[in-house]
Amino acid sequence: MPADTPNFPAVPPLADADTLAVLGRIAAALERLAPPPPAASDVKAADGFIWDAAHGRLEPIARINRVPIELLRGVELQRRTLYENTERFALGLPANNALLWGARGMGKSSLVKAVHAEVNANHPGSLALIEIHREDLETLPKLLHILRDVDRRAVVYCDDLSFDHADNSYKSLKAVLEGGIEGRPETVLFYATSNRRHLMARDMIENERSTAINPSEAVEEKVSLSDRFGLWLGFHSCDQDTYFAMIEGYAQAFGIDVPREQLQAEAREWQVTRGSRSGRVAWQFIQDLAGRHGKRVA
Repeated sequence: MPADTPNFPAVPPLADADTLAVLGRIAAALERLAPPPPAASDVKAADGFIWDAAHGRLEPIARINRVPIELLRGVELQRRTLYENTERFALGLPANNALLWGARGMGKSSLVKAVHAEVNANHPGSLALIEIHREDLETLPKLLHILRDVDRRAVVYCDDLSFDHADNSYKSLKAVLEGGIEGRPETVLFYATSNRRHLMARDMIENERSTAINPSEAVEEKVSLSDRFGLWLGFHSCDQDTYFAMIEGYAQAFGIDVPREQLQAEAREWQVTRGSRSGRVAWQFIQDLAGRHGKRVA
């Protein structure tokens, strides 16, 4: 063979019919095992959804867990303000992103769900409520991309929002609320609840000030996130009269017939065992009371 003759690899023999049949069965088996492609999110399929970040889709909720708005006592100003903001949004008018912050158990998340229900009752089908989990905030731009061209308005809601030292997911939220290239779609509003007004613990703020080269700038980057919410609603610990008003309202709504003096005495005892007064403590007491009296609260 001449020295300059190229050395081509050997051509494999053509597969016989049996081999092709085996390969066909393997391909068919793999096709059956492969997960189906994610279904397109239908924002009109329900009034409530949970954002499934892992699969990039909205999971409809058949029945949203909520309390009727008239049973939320001690937060009348917050209730009226959030309802008016949400109704304007449902009607296509300008509205603000809202941060509900303050004491634990005072009805922040309950108010968001109750207001959504009330607005939809007055304007049927106008709003979808979409819950995004705190740990999925980095996928928020993907969710908004899905909602951008949808012909239905939506409130995206994140419960118990806060950030720690090493957490940079706040940057995704910051860009979406205001300042990103695309910005927030006109058909989407963002509501969040938090125990912290600035979404970060006080010791984190002090630590940022004490360790940064430029303390004011280090704190400003994180604290400015809360400034992106145009509407701030504060929730504070309730007094004894408000606590009793919550319980009496629940008892009346669910038909629990207990003398007022006895109801207050038992509620006071329950409060002492819990060491606090709040809407959550009042609801837990009512669940116990209703169970003892054979009444349903759902």
